[in-house]
Amino acid sequence: MVFQCQRDSWARQFATRVVSCRAAELRPEGGGEPVRGFQPDDRGLIGDVPVLRVTRRGPEAVHFVQAALEPGAEVLLSLDWERRFDHMQQHSGQHLITAIAEQMFGFKTTSWELGRQRSVIELDTPSMTAEQVEALERSVNEKIRERVPVMVRELAADDPEIETVRSRGLPDDHAGPVRVVDIEGIDSNMCCGTHVSNLSDLQVIKLLGTEKGKKNKINLVFLAGNRVLKSVEQSHSTEKALTSLLKNGPGEHVEAVKRLQSSVKLLQKNNLNLLRDIAVLIARDFKSKPVQSQLFVLHRKEGDSEFMNIIANEIGTETRRALVILEQDPSLCPQETLLFLTVGDEKEAGLFLLAGPVEAVENLGPRVAELLGGKGAGKRGRFQGKATKMSRRGEVQALLQEFVSHGSPEA
Repeated sequence: MVFQCQRDSWARQFATRVVSCRAAELRPEGGGEPVRGFQPDDRGLIGDVPVLRVTRRGPEAVHFVQAALEPGAEVLLSLDWERRFDHMQQHSGQHLITAIAEQMFGFKTTSWELGRQRSVIELDTPSMTAEQVEALERSVNEKIRERVPVMVRELAADDPEIETVRSRGLPDDHAGPVRVVDIEGIDSNMCCGTHVSNLSDLQVIKLLGTEKGKKNKINLVFLAGNRVLKSVEQSHSTEKALTSLLKNGPGEHVEAVKRLQSSVKLLQKNNLNLLRDIAVLIARDFKSKPVQSQLFVLHRKEGDSEFMNIIANEIGTETRRALVILEQDPSLCPQETLLFLTVGDEKEAGLFLLAGPVEAVENLGPRVAELLGGKGAGKRGRFQGKATKMSRRGEVQALLQEFVSHGSPEA
């Protein structure tokens, strides 16, 4: 079966009849709740009903829509032309790149992916030099400027000519004639996709370079036609914004950003040193008090795990000294302090640390994490993790105060 889109990829509308319609369920791409609707067998806008997805099942094109259509009814199919033409450009561009890459370097295409923003051709080679990429790009664009015709033929399934065209094989459920796409003098390939009628319709191809692919293969990334124009437009908008922000010309952007990165690294280093000093001072201030509280609570928006652990370490030093005194004179030893430290947003995401007596921390740590809507882990008198509900710090403090006051938190 050859579909209307394959016989005439340029047709934007055509009239047809609904063959059948049945209830179906579609799970959106990327997951999520299924959309309930009906599944007739045509493409585009069917009347005024949007088509959400089209799949091929043997000789039938199955269309998913969200409104039932009457079998036998005459309907007008209207095409999303911008999307169709984009696919035509990328697909014909892939055929051209694949053919020229094999002719120039012997690199065979093993698969390809038409992405939403860029397309990728998997080449059966472990590497491709920048010079080869440049030469390939120059060659394919020469063919575009030569206005080479692209033709579609339909051959009978038993036609011996089928053996002479490039192919990755037919689907098991294929029925009807075999469709062959010819780029005159360049390539002949068995294909069921939509294509341009002349390479000049591609406008231009830009090869964005290669990425590591599967074992001993590379992925060649490319843009064709209108995607190149959109990429240039986006790059130009970015360039204008950077010129305004950096107060210099495009040729100086990279060096300006490098200078900014160096300044940021230095500021970050200085900030970390200041945070460490502040942590030490906070701990020493606590230890200098004649009577130390059994519960120490602190929140600081600017901070990290190291900041909290420095405070815990400094106060912990005093605890260890107290344990030594205990062996000589129990009356001189204060009770070990329970510390609840948090950093980050005051109401939403942040980090927390619970430190103090081992048994108390083991019992209270999971409850603290639960109250803060986070997760954590701990050992040797420390329990720390990430939180999503920092607004509940007051509830945690109440829980810990109950513990230090009565020896056990309220149930």
